[in-house]
Amino acid sequence: MLMLPGLAHHPRIQLVACADPRPEARIRFTADFDAPSYAEFGELCDDPNVEAIYLATPHQFHAAQVARAAEARKHILVEKPLAVTLAEAASMVERARAAGVHLMVGHSHAQDGPVLAARRLIASGEVGAPRLMTALNYTDFLYRPRRAEELDTSQGGGVVFSQGAHQVDVVRLLGGGLVRSVRAMTGAWDPARPTEGAYAAFLTFADGAAASLTYSGYGRFDSDVFLDWVGEMGQRKDPGRHGLARAALAGLPDAAAEAALKASRTYGAPGQPPGLPPLEPPEFHNQFGLVIASCEQADLRLTAQGVEVHGDAARRLRKAPLPAVPRGEVWDALCTAVLDGIPPLQDGAWGMATLEVCLAILQSAREGREIALHHQVAPKGP
Repeated sequence: MLMLPGLAHHPRIQLVACADPRPEARIRFTADFDAPSYAEFGELCDDPNVEAIYLATPHQFHAAQVARAAEARKHILVEKPLAVTLAEAASMVERARAAGVHLMVGHSHAQDGPVLAARRLIASGEVGAPRLMTALNYTDFLYRPRRAEELDTSQGGGVVFSQGAHQVDVVRLLGGGLVRSVRAMTGAWDPARPTEGAYAAFLTFADGAAASLTYSGYGRFDSDVFLDWVGEMGQRKDPGRHGLARAALAGLPDAAAEAALKASRTYGAPGQPPGLPPLEPPEFHNQFGLVIASCEQADLRLTAQGVEVHGDAARRLRKAPLPAVPRGEVWDALCTAVLDGIPPLQDGAWGMATLEVCLAILQSAREGREIALHHQVAPKGP
């Protein structure tokens, strides 16, 4: 639902088919787009009109579905994280390579305009290399309606897989990609939500840089206060709505009611207005909490408008151009890969390297030690 407005209105994309096990979603898609809808994923892969597939399925299904799509010679955009295990991720990368198709990971907040602008600024040499990066985000993630597997770490549940991938992607992109080691702790402090709801991690990079990552999804402090009350999706946010996620969840009688509430927000659910979602050009960029990169000649603070450059004698804001459609940077990268043949920045190998860091956060917390990494890659291009 978050990606649909950009998909439906992007000038280089046409929605020609979908697959969904839910009949209400298939009926809605056919009505909205005058295109076929399938109950089985394999049928979508075999549709000759399909050039690329966007996988918005639960994490544990990514590996098998990417294998099927690659077999059908379809390009693939898969939601983060790429997979749940490194073995799955490696298989996905190899299958896409062997089939000659692009495998791209997204949406990740490293694809937000301000992050990409900061990367270009660093690559230009103007501010020097990053030496210390800080990423901090406090949200109500754990108390939004969840399916059972979203609270099961073994199936990719918890904040490390779903939210850590964003923070890791951001600091890897700014810091050159090559994380050397991870030391971390995680918190699972609510027995009713038996998975990780928080973590703190310290990453070292091959060139000596370091990054500290802090995330809490326990719904108390809201770090959007540091982004002038612009929310994650780039929308203005009312701080007076504090605690609503916890309150809504507390009013539900059981897990079945929670799953039903989650389902009510999915595509094709009863009560949704018919027709395509309207195109509402974004007012601000998407953001993922406070991000500061201390470079050799300046400190960079990412905002919902661009990059705030703190130099020795002055501070200035370099605005990043807003995308024409929501999350347009992701769709532009997909189109550039499929239609223009330019490999995406966040390809399968990049997604595997980010997954390795997320898994190392869990392993370090579990074993109480620093974890060395072995599958890191540098970002493509300047």
